[in-house]
Amino acid sequence: MTVFKTFWKVVNKYKGTIIGYTVLLLVFGTLSMSSNDVTEDFKSSKPDVIIIDNDKSVLSNNLVKYFNDNANILDIDLEEEKIDDAIFYRDANYVIYIDNGYEADVLNGNDPLIKIKSSKDYSSSLAEMLLKRYLKTQDVLHNEFSDKSILVEKTNDSLKTNANVELATKINTTELTRLSRYYNFASYSIIAVVMFIICLVLSSFNEESVKKRTIISSMNYKKYNKCIMLSSILYVLFVVILYTILGYFVFGSIMFSKRGLIYILNTFIFAIVALALSLLVSTLVNKKEAVSGIVNVVALSQAFLCGAFIPVKYMPSFAFIPVMWLPDSVLKLAHVFPAYYYINSNELLASLEVLNLSNLKLIFINMGVMILFIVIFIILNNIFSKKKQVLR
Repeated sequence: MTVFKTFWKVVNKYKGTIIGYTVLLLVFGTLSMSSNDVTEDFKSSKPDVIIIDNDKSVLSNNLVKYFNDNANILDIDLEEEKIDDAIFYRDANYVIYIDNGYEADVLNGNDPLIKIKSSKDYSSSLAEMLLKRYLKTQDVLHNEFSDKSILVEKTNDSLKTNANVELATKINTTELTRLSRYYNFASYSIIAVVMFIICLVLSSFNEESVKKRTIISSMNYKKYNKCIMLSSILYVLFVVILYTILGYFVFGSIMFSKRGLIYILNTFIFAIVALALSLLVSTLVNKKEAVSGIVNVVALSQAFLCGAFIPVKYMPSFAFIPVMWLPDSVLKLAHVFPAYYYINSNELLASLEVLNLSNLKLIFINMGVMILFIVIFIILNNIFSKKKQVLR
């Protein structure tokens, strides 16, 4: 009981550090949640297009009108140098050159000669899709209607048919993405606040004067170690509960849904990883002055490399493929850190439509890897502890 009370007395001494890292989580975690929010509503995007119509005919005018309705037609100087600059600086996504004789080629059943320039991005692909759709519709209808006025009318009628886009997902992706970012940033705070406090507490217990008193006391050494371990686990549990309560005030009842409980379990396992790493560091380093530097290096390196500060990926509203923010080389290096598997599980939880054993398989694998890190840190701690005892 004496060890337990002393442990929490030392923790209380450093409560300012706990509050500081918790404030960091609330401030920067909230900023991370509010930036680059994805939306669950589909919004169509209009490409920026330049059209040079050299035919000036009924059919070419209708093509220009079609793009005017479905894209942003830019009014710029039509010099080639200006056009190339607009493409280069992404002021324009697509350039369409309608050559003289376009109408005659269409009416004669020939493929009209249309030259294009493209910025090779998603908007240019959309502009290309619009152009192909128009030309294909016009070509099909030309076989039935040879009169250009009727052909224009029928082409426009056919192109008025729009597809209704309805999102199949029933989950609140925006809220889950925000929750995932909160827990991702929490990985930094958890490592810092667990490692810093545990290392400082154990350093206090390992001071020569304290250690001598412990040795000459009547307390069994095994009982002493059990009290230290139990106190450490309770402290980790306190941190996880604290961040869960804070999350509840920010996100509400989603924190205690099935998905939210998996987030909490994932966080608890990661906090135990931080505890095991703390025990290893405290065995290797006895000086309190060195603890701060080591904690900052470990916490910041994992935060930057594993996706706590810089998202691993995001899903823009105009695409269906995640855009990588961290390069592959960084992500490969991140595999050696436990925070990578913790953050990867958070990202997976935010993207899963249905929670079942099959979908959760990767998350359980990530948890298994984190447990493996716990075992490795404990084994290393035992090895170095024995070596230190032999040296003494």
